[in-house]
Amino acid sequence: MVRQLLADKVSGNLVGTWLLVPEHLRLGTWDLLCGWTGCPTAQVEPRIALQLVQEAALCNHSLRHLRSLSQRGFELANGLPFVVSDVAVHNLLAAHSVSEAQELQVALGQIRRASGHFRGRLLALDPHRMSSYSRRQMRQRKDRPQDNARKVIQAFFCLDTDTSQPLCFTLMSSSPSVAQASPGLLSMAQRILQPEPGQTLLLGDCEHYADALISHVQRHTPFDILVPVPNRRRNAKLIQAIDQQAFTRHWAGFATAKTTFSLNEARSDPCWLFVQECGERPKECTRKGFLCTADRPEAEDLSIHYPDRWHVEEFFNRDKAMGWNRAATLNMNIRYGALSAALIAQAAVHQLRSRLGPPFSTWDAEHIAKGLLAGLDGDLRVRRDTIIVTYYDAPFSREVRDQLADLPHTLRQDNIDTRIPWLCDMRLQFRFA
Repeated sequence: MVRQLLADKVSGNLVGTWLLVPEHLRLGTWDLLCGWTGCPTAQVEPRIALQLVQEAALCNHSLRHLRSLSQRGFELANGLPFVVSDVAVHNLLAAHSVSEAQELQVALGQIRRASGHFRGRLLALDPHRMSSYSRRQMRQRKDRPQDNARKVIQAFFCLDTDTSQPLCFTLMSSSPSVAQASPGLLSMAQRILQPEPGQTLLLGDCEHYADALISHVQRHTPFDILVPVPNRRRNAKLIQAIDQQAFTRHWAGFATAKTTFSLNEARSDPCWLFVQECGERPKECTRKGFLCTADRPEAEDLSIHYPDRWHVEEFFNRDKAMGWNRAATLNMNIRYGALSAALIAQAAVHQLRSRLGPPFSTWDAEHIAKGLLAGLDGDLRVRRDTIIVTYYDAPFSREVRDQLADLPHTLRQDNIDTRIPWLCDMRLQFRFA
């Protein structure tokens, strides 16, 4: 049926999704999905999973309700002659466990590490809470004291701050705390990066200031961790008691000091307290404390490394539309599977952005979805064993067009098989008219 549709030729504005096919070949998406579903190439389950990935890339999670999407090239890019129904997607996701989705994330992360998507030097830990409208009985949370409490789903992300790319995430209900959720997240990050002790620094926020978590990082992981010290009475008294002569002045208005510190003598090993002092006049100076599990250069960590933690917010602003801005069902099997598919989509879109260059490299996920993946008019046709995708008035530079038009040669140079396994091992060629 897929061969017949391609032979009949297809025209539409969703043929832009075929730009992601080479990126899926580079990422090994098909092998990842076959491994997650436990099904060989000939079966339909990996193709349904691929549709989930493509939907996330389009930042539209209601595609299955719009039957007019068929006959425009979207379903064919997934190796299917139709758009899969909600029931089929639900059954596929419900059939796979949370641990299987975590293994999918680890496998994807290892591929991305080998592709140079992570430097593994600085990692940001961040809880991301999405409002939920579930009718279930569940704990309610509020972001600030003055806000109203609300039902949420919690996603805990680990992100490489040098490249602003996510390694992995864990997903939980509103009940567990950051300290309870982080060990599982760090275990996946450790399997992905496989760092040497002291090679990687974790950057947390005040929620990560917990003796159980600090102790876990010290005793069970190769990571170091740097977190702000909450402004509690005991901590503030200790910070203010540090003698002025203990501070080292680095430049005007910035000085640092460090001393040993213990959160809880019974549960965690001794740590280091980094204190930064900002201001010139003694009466106007302010001090802020940070806890670190290793004796590191505090000036560099506090002035350069820790501010890089906010790249995690840039990631959410850029890519949250792929699935991290909404909370649907609280069935963890289903949510884990869907958001792990979104993680694959994010990796493919990141590669596409980088390959196309400016101005596309600065576009957020929604802009990429509307301007490229669902914004290019074109047609599909087959010539022998090659699928030819023709784009009309595509907004690409001559250099990008030449690179895309020479796709088979480019893939062979990267030692990548040019055959598309979910499309009967056919090859892909781009043309521009």
